[in-house]
Amino acid sequence: MKKYIKVSGVRIDMVQAPEIIKAMEKWIQEKKYGNYIVVSNAYDFVMNSRYSNVKESANNSALTIPDGFSLMMLGRLYGYPLKKRAYGPDLMFEFIKLSQVRGYSHFFYGSTKETLHLLVNNMKQKFPNLKIAGVLSPPFRELSEEEKKEHIDIVNKAQPDVLWVGLGTPKQQLWMYEHKYKIKVPVMLGTGAAFDFLAGTKPQCPRWARDNGCEWLFRLVIEPKRLWKRYLIGNAVFLWIFAKEFIKVKFLRKTTA
Repeated sequence: MKKYIKVSGVRIDMVQAPEIIKAMEKWIQEKKYGNYIVVSNAYDFVMNSRYSNVKESANNSALTIPDGFSLMMLGRLYGYPLKKRAYGPDLMFEFIKLSQVRGYSHFFYGSTKETLHLLVNNMKQKFPNLKIAGVLSPPFRELSEEEKKEHIDIVNKAQPDVLWVGLGTPKQQLWMYEHKYKIKVPVMLGTGAAFDFLAGTKPQCPRWARDNGCEWLFRLVIEPKRLWKRYLIGNAVFLWIFAKEFIKVKFLRKTTA
């Protein structure tokens, strides 16, 4: 039975990296299409709770995973003893590492041509036998119907086992939901900033800070103009939601004790 919580109408699956990797391998072995994974942190959660179309895309995923330390704490509030966040870049790296042994193939969709080039080079240096089915950097604008069809055809012809989608939040999960039954790939996963981190185009937060809920502060210092609204306003909204859930859970436990 799938373990999950639902807060503000948003489903969050209470899973850790080993369970996610196991599910991804199962879908690949079954050649079962239509599976996509939403990687969710506090900001993603706020977007999911605010906008009905974004919420729909999160709730119709195969998995919506607690990438953020904040969502891990929310899970613990509801009694799920999550030890670690399901951190997107680590998950991507570990699955690519596993793929060199299993022979899984990968397609990278999103970001810039330069970032994709560096990403592929870095991964091939670390994992020489890695199978890259293709890469595609879409234009940073709304695509025409003809362009959408062309991109679908390119990915389907490449026949990857995993499609990594790096379009930013919430665009990437909306894209995966829209293409759920159009793209014949066993696994799609929205990667957030993982392309940049693994390509080396952006600095990654030190692990001790990532594991203790401080990554948002590190990224805010690095990119204040782009991320101030996301973290200062988004985190404040999440804290308000968390406070309400905390009071509700404590009240329910008290009344049922």
